[in-house]
Amino acid sequence: MKRSNCLVYSINLCIAALMALSISCAQTHSGTASGDTTSRTASSGTDTATFAAGCFWCVEEQFKQLEGVDTVISGYTGGHVANPTYSQVITGKTGHAEACRIVYDPAHISYDELLEAFFVAHDPTQLNRQGADIGTQYRSAIFYHNAHQKERAAYYIKRLNEEGAYDRKIVTEVNPYTVFYRAEDYHQNYYSNNAEEPYCQLVIKPKLDKFKKVFNEKLKRN
Repeated sequence: MKRSNCLVYSINLCIAALMALSISCAQTHSGTASGDTTSRTASSGTDTATFAAGCFWCVEEQFKQLEGVDTVISGYTGGHVANPTYSQVITGKTGHAEACRIVYDPAHISYDELLEAFFVAHDPTQLNRQGADIGTQYRSAIFYHNAHQKERAAYYIKRLNEEGAYDRKIVTEVNPYTVFYRAEDYHQNYYSNNAEEPYCQLVIKPKLDKFKKVFNEKLKRN
């Protein structure tokens, strides 16, 4: 079986790992941001992927587990307001989505494998929401950095829709990467720093546990 077909098959098998969680991420967030514009920081030998898949606390912690992923930064992208704060983004009026910029080593993990993780990490059929988190800031989106990433994203969305991997059509946006604003410091490594908080225990941990079971063979071994 070709690699692309294997990934589609793997994603289909992983759909059962998706779960709907009712606690709102927005109800838990608070604070003020200091907008920091960063376009790309991948060093020699690494590449960058940028995904939006609901609350970035969840997405960040999931992708941090994968072997080959060097850095995951939570932030805002896809909107029209420069240097947005979190309080602005959650209004849904900035056009920005909560997103994660992922710096990875292609020698250890491919962009296709990151796409596989993306489609398992959230429900890409929910329009402008993830569970109880509602608004365009929680939309599902892939922000491609080059033509190859654009092609692969479109390919998997088409294949998954054709194969009926989900009960509904995928609504994930595929847009060009423009500029990424780093979120406030308290958003970075949120789960690691606040693991005992209710949102982390009731929402992030169950999603993380399922994600780790699905990608057991691709996790970092500390």
